[in-house]
Amino acid sequence: MIQIPRIAIIGAGPGGLMLARLLHLDGIPTALFERDAHALARAQGGTLDLHADSGQLALERAGLTDGFRLIARYEDQGSRVYDKTGALLFADDKAADGDRPEVDRTALRELLLASLPAGSIRWDHVLREVQAREDGAYDLVFDDETVGPFDLVVGADGAWSRVRPLVSAYKPQYSGLTFIEFGIDAVDERHPALSRLVGRGKADIQGDGRALIVQRNGDAHLRGYAIFRVPPDWATTTFDFASPASARARLAAEFEGWAPEVLDLIWASNDQIVPRPIHAMPVGHHWPNRAGITLIGDAAHVMSPFGGEGVNAAMLDAAELARHLIEDGNWKNAVRAYETAMFARLVEPAEQAAEAAATEFSHIGLELTLRHLAGHVRLRREGAGPS
Repeated sequence: MIQIPRIAIIGAGPGGLMLARLLHLDGIPTALFERDAHALARAQGGTLDLHADSGQLALERAGLTDGFRLIARYEDQGSRVYDKTGALLFADDKAADGDRPEVDRTALRELLLASLPAGSIRWDHVLREVQAREDGAYDLVFDDETVGPFDLVVGADGAWSRVRPLVSAYKPQYSGLTFIEFGIDAVDERHPALSRLVGRGKADIQGDGRALIVQRNGDAHLRGYAIFRVPPDWATTTFDFASPASARARLAAEFEGWAPEVLDLIWASNDQIVPRPIHAMPVGHHWPNRAGITLIGDAAHVMSPFGGEGVNAAMLDAAELARHLIEDGNWKNAVRAYETAMFARLVEPAEQAAEAAATEFSHIGLELTLRHLAGHVRLRREGAGPS
C-alpha cells in the first residue's frame, strides 16, 4: 500500500509549481506556500533557455509540452560576441533549430500556475520557521499563523532558503561577480540599431575584465547585465540606485572608452537598474538525509547563471522527487533515493558554473567564450546538441 504523506511545498517558483503539478496529476495533494502577495506582485526576471533533457523533460511529464510550445521563442536562440570596439567576433544567427528555446520567466510561471486547481497556492505566506514536533511531523510558522502538521516539507524557496538550515549549515557564498541589471523597452521600435546589435538571442560584449550581456526577451524587450569582478559591497557603495539617472551615468562611466554604439545599450535603458551579486553553494553540496525535510532547486544547489542550469535543474529536481514519491511505496525511502541521485547529478553542472564564474572576464575570458560558443554550434550541427 502506497503511503501518502502530508506534503508542504515552500515557494511557488518553477520548481515548487512543477512539483505541485506532478503530484496533483497523480492525486497526491500538497499545500503550496508563497511569500508573494499574489501572482503579479513582482517581476519574475528575464528569459530562460529550457534544456531538452531537464526543463523540457519535466514539462513533458507534467503534460505541458503543447502549452510550452505556444510561449517558447525558438527564434531567439542566437548568440553574438563583440569586443569593446563593437567589432563582431562571432555570430550564430541561425539557431532556431536548436533544442534550448527561450521563454520568459513570467510566461513560464503563468503556464505552471494555470495547470493547478484554483486555490492551490496560499499567497502572502512568509515562512519564519519550521518547527519539529515530537511525533516526527513539522509545523510551519508564518507571520500570522502556524500551519501543520506536515510529514514532508519541501524547500523550494530559493538561494536564501528558510528550510535549508534544518538539513545543512552551508550558506551561499559570494562568487566575486556582481551584475548590474538594466532593461530596454520596445527596442525594435525605439532603438532599431540596438535591436540589430543584439540580434535574435544574446549579445556578449567583453573587454577590460568586464562585460555587457544583453538578452532578447519577449515583447521586444532587452534585458542587460553589466558584469564586474568586484568586492561584495561595491555596487551599493558606488551607485545611487534610488536615482536611475545617476545610476545610468555611473554605469556608463564604468565602460569609458567603449564604442558609442555599445554604450547606447546603457543610455537607452529604462529606470529599473538594480544590483545582482552572484552567490553559489559549494560544488557538491549535500546533507545527511533527515526524515521529513528535503530541498529542490536553488535551495539545494544555487550556482552562477553561466550555463543556464538553474531553472532546468530545479524543474528536473521536482520531476524526479515526484517520480520517486509516486513510484516508491515508502515516501521516506523515496526522498532518500531522490537526494542521492540529485547530489550526483548536480556535481558536473555546478563545477562548470563555478569554473565559468572564476574564469569569465579574465584576461582570457573572451577567448574562452568564443571557444565555448563555437563548440555549441559544432555539436548542434552534428546533431548531438549542446552540452
